[in-house]
Amino acid sequence: MNVQHRKTWKNHLGNQAIQPLRLYAPESLDDVVALVREAERSRCTVRAVGSGHSWSDVALTPGFLVDTSGLSRILDLEPQLLRSGVDAARLVRAEAGIRLRELNAHLDAHGLALSNMGGYDGQTVAGVISTSTHGSGIGFGPLPEQIRSLDLVAGGGAVYHIERGDGPTDPAAFAQRYPERRLVQDDDWFSATVVGMGCMGVIYAATLAVEQKYWLKEVRVLRSWREVRADLRAGDVLRDNRHYEFLFNPYEVDGTHQCLVTTRNKTAEPVGKPKDKLERHPLSEIFASLPITAKIMHVLFDWLPKLTPEFINRMALEGLVDDEYTNVSYKVLNIGAANKLPAYSMEIAVPRDRAAEAVELVMAIAEQHRRVGEVYETAPVSVRFVKASDAFLSMMQGRDTAMLELIMVGGTEGGFELLGAYEEALYALSGRPHWGQVNYLTGDLVRSMYPRFDDWLRVRERLDPQGTFDSPFTKRVGISRRGFPPG
Repeated sequence: MNVQHRKTWKNHLGNQAIQPLRLYAPESLDDVVALVREAERSRCTVRAVGSGHSWSDVALTPGFLVDTSGLSRILDLEPQLLRSGVDAARLVRAEAGIRLRELNAHLDAHGLALSNMGGYDGQTVAGVISTSTHGSGIGFGPLPEQIRSLDLVAGGGAVYHIERGDGPTDPAAFAQRYPERRLVQDDDWFSATVVGMGCMGVIYAATLAVEQKYWLKEVRVLRSWREVRADLRAGDVLRDNRHYEFLFNPYEVDGTHQCLVTTRNKTAEPVGKPKDKLERHPLSEIFASLPITAKIMHVLFDWLPKLTPEFINRMALEGLVDDEYTNVSYKVLNIGAANKLPAYSMEIAVPRDRAAEAVELVMAIAEQHRRVGEVYETAPVSVRFVKASDAFLSMMQGRDTAMLELIMVGGTEGGFELLGAYEEALYALSGRPHWGQVNYLTGDLVRSMYPRFDDWLRVRERLDPQGTFDSPFTKRVGISRRGFPPG
């Protein structure tokens, strides 16, 4: 196993960095067990990193940082260990460092697909489940809802196989095959560990539920906010579409807030369709892919900030209109070249029935910052809808949710401060910030947001009794066990 010292790790944007005592690159489960035990002997902490796509401090540690890029293999499902009646053909097991694009390629080659995913395929499986990353569609929960089993290396190097109470593993067969591992089939343990933000241990592997390969047709149309608000109130757009989401301009231009509505629905395999219907709009893809695009945007936003509202309309909304894009599901769910633009974001989860209030609150805050300080939101705001989750610390815990993603082009003047203002205001609508994106959470807030927080902590205390997986993040959000002696 490769171990490096005196190395700086940075996330992909560069807004998070750490100089850990050691940077490990394990290539097996035994490697992970060994490094966790060495950390405890050395009285060091451990955190795992994947693609570095998170803009928060969730993955940082000054101790042993674990690069999971060497843990990216598809694993044997071992169907002989499954309960009778479990459909092994609809399950896949992979190491947790595998990126979604690699997993999608494997599934596609075998006629399978994920039921849903977010708009970016460069994240690791461990990363998307640990922070409750999501896609769109009120019929789908966040990505942790697709997990059926987790293999976790916890404190002391103990290896756990964790599932819901009705999980797919046969206990007797598992105990005979892996007497040194601990099978836990318990709803509370699963609901705590599946969204663990790296605080329960290092996820080594996961078993996911998948479905037969399918195709999606995506349509993007312009609407006014007044029209979108009426559609949300009626509710048909969420019921009638597999995926429904929209982008909105937080600024009024010519008397209206413009929106771009995206719908995606299952369709037949596209045979004989024109080429232009089988790919995203080529001009918008080329523009987003060019290195000079980011420089042009920086010049515009720095020198001519008052043009920002018009730019959002013309380039970020009107430029994405498309009457049809049909392809295999995972290619349509990935938003494409827009992922290459240097940007960061905050995402806030509000109850589904407060989505319109949240949108108008964001509009009001954006306008206030523009008027008072000439600070601008430099991208359209995304709104997606997600089914409730049972995971104790999922942003969608216990409620159907509208997710507002507040995106900033890298280098935006006053951008982080504006995000902080959004977060503070959206608390009033029961807003829960995304763990993996920019957030300013503290311990008192977290406890009030999550009714099962104490249940989550009880499972963590069992898995990490020595605080091996503590970090600056756990200290900030009130997870670390620490005290200040009186005197």
